Amino acid sequence: MTRGDHIYVNCGAFTHHGIDCGDGTVIHYTKTEEYKCIISSTSWDSFVLGRSVRVMEYGMCDAPEVVIQRAQSRLKENVYNLFGNNCEHFARWCKTGIHMSEQVDRAEAYAGGAAGSTGTAMAIAAVGAATVPAGVAITSGAGIMSGLATVGAAVGGGALAGIGVIGAAPAVAATMGMNQLLRDDKYLTDDERMAREMGRNATTAGAVAGTAGVVGAVAAAGSVAGVSAAGITSGLAAIGGVVGGGMAAGVVIAAAAPVAAAAGLGLGVYHLCRWLSE
Repeated sequence: MTRGDHIYVNCGAFTHHGIDCGDGTVIHYTKTEEYKCIISSTSWDSFVLGRSVRVMEYGMCDAPEVVIQRAQSRLKENVYNLFGNNCEHFARWCKTGIHMSEQVDRAEAYAGGAAGSTGTAMAIAAVGAATVPAGVAITSGAGIMSGLATVGAAVGGGALAGIGVIGAAPAVAATMGMNQLLRDDKYLTDDERMAREMGRNATTAGAVAGTAGVVGAVAAAGSVAGVSAAGITSGLAAIGGVVGGGMAAGVVIAAAAPVAAAAGLGLGVYHLCRWLSE
């Protein structure tokens, strides 16, 4: 540790951040007896509390004197906000002059991907409800095929194209979320920036492969192979049967699989690149 370092400790579900002043003290957000948060200068031991300390690495940042001056200028500040002004926002601003928090950005990226997938599922359900013939249950084979055909018609195809759409739409949302999570940042180290770029590329590849894989799996998994109505129906039923469901469960899996492929491959490649660079 050196003077002006951005340091942090793992607190389980989150990390706590501060600025090492190099004299045995750390400037960071602390809790008062009134359960309010205020930026204070405390002892090293008070910040650490027996936990392992790590240094946040930067590819570029301001000089230690500037970092300490910024930290000291905000002593006694008590406008803490979990999403808009937390301890990481403070520490990163001290180091770079940029007000940001990776923890908040990560949460927003995950929430955005989940919201996109949920919105797509709701839209598919709405289309199905609006197009299913009178007297036909939405979750029946005929109802599901009618909904898929309507979704597929939007791109000039039929029920099989509909399966591709319901897989692609959530995958696009997941890709956008992952690209936000792994976005480039000039203040990061070269190794971290390269790992993020590889992760973003892998996310896109995973989304494409996952969507194509779902379409192929539906066509091949059923008792009737192929892309006929019977083939699609039996394929979705077979896929849904893996989790103890039927066609409706198969549709849910078809929508979720490309998301899992995109996020899983993207994060996997990112962490692999980080591990190789250590």
